[in-house]
Amino acid sequence: GAACVDAFAPGSLPSHQSFRPSARTGSCHLSMQDASSAGFSPEPLLGNKGRAQPPVGNEGRRRLALGGAALAAGAVLPKGASAEALKTPVAIDSIDKDLPCAKVLTGMWQLSGGHGYKPDKKKAIEAMKESVEKGFTTFDLADHYGDAEPITSLFKGKYPELWKESQFYTKWVPMPGPMPREVVERAVDRRLQRMGTDRLDLLQFHWWDYETKDQYLEAMGHMQDMVREGKIGHLAVTNFDTDNFKASRDAGIKLVSNQVQFSLIDQRPLQKMAPYCVENDLKLLAYGTVCGGFLSDAYVGKTKLTRKDIDTASKGKYYNMIEMWGGWPLFQDLLATLRKIGDKHGVSVTNVATRWAIEQPAVAGAIVGARLGLTDHTDSNLKVFTFQLDDEDKAMIASVTSRSRDLMKVVGDCGDEYRRRG
Repeated sequence: GAACVDAFAPGSLPSHQSFRPSARTGSCHLSMQDASSAGFSPEPLLGNKGRAQPPVGNEGRRRLALGGAALAAGAVLPKGASAEALKTPVAIDSIDKDLPCAKVLTGMWQLSGGHGYKPDKKKAIEAMKESVEKGFTTFDLADHYGDAEPITSLFKGKYPELWKESQFYTKWVPMPGPMPREVVERAVDRRLQRMGTDRLDLLQFHWWDYETKDQYLEAMGHMQDMVREGKIGHLAVTNFDTDNFKASRDAGIKLVSNQVQFSLIDQRPLQKMAPYCVENDLKLLAYGTVCGGFLSDAYVGKTKLTRKDIDTASKGKYYNMIEMWGGWPLFQDLLATLRKIGDKHGVSVTNVATRWAIEQPAVAGAIVGARLGLTDHTDSNLKVFTFQLDDEDKAMIASVTSRSRDLMKVVGDCGDEYRRRG
């Protein structure tokens, strides 16, 4: 297999403290800002029966968002609603047929730090309110995204009706080790407690080391039990390669989606992952679709970068992906092409890049990160739903991307950038 490529610490650019290499495996690890992400919580956690129940349980939540005039195939409407009554253009897809997913999700990774601002919880909650009211009802978060999980609980407390219309997809990213029921349940209960809910809409599971397959299957088995018990609505994975995604399902684990890097720069999923998902009616959640902000008008014609241009953890990561893909000059060719397509449709470079991602096979939605409470790109993101890429657009894009390196050969399959292979 391919060797691990450390996409997070460019030799010519400062690495960021949000990432660290593993001394044991050489894998690329995200720093765990929440101790419970390793499955261990320092404080005792009460089970669902021992906790005060939230004022509005998940059973009372309508299963589609406010927005979504352009419904994707298989989308689920709330009781009594009609497509005509939905007031925003945000398209809504679905995962596992009954979990709504906005075609553009709000990513909360920036709340973990390293993105040029200190999150303000009150402002973040107001930004979430505005997002949901515009139809962006699906949020992607994780155990290690700073205060992302508790902010969703605060959002629920202030705007319970909007919370009912929203979906929150969180993650559990433990360090490899024994996975008895008590370790897994402690981590799940921690997610429930932090998010102030009695049921997780979607829990996405990451595993660093494929050599310990028995451990990750044991963890998945316990989580699948919790799906039946009602603590977890749907079980998914993140950054799994095709072989291990398939092996998990072959072992009887009902996984419904995989979150992977998927963009104009990183088209690896098209080779193995997307065909497998299409064949088995599974979904992909695409992240990195705007390369941390590099796929934007701000970088069109910018032939040289300075350290000031790499001002967030995300940009440090995606700068390296661009270099592995084909380098900055080729990336400039791509930006110029996207600008021409954007001019044709009256939209931005970022809109074109996002539109490309959501049109790919098996993609339920593209995750676009937001510095909630600092910058607001929701009005711009609405334009993603005002046009479609035609054959001419796709040919123009392919004329550039076909000149790039094959990242399957450089990095490996989806998620392999997080792992070292022998």
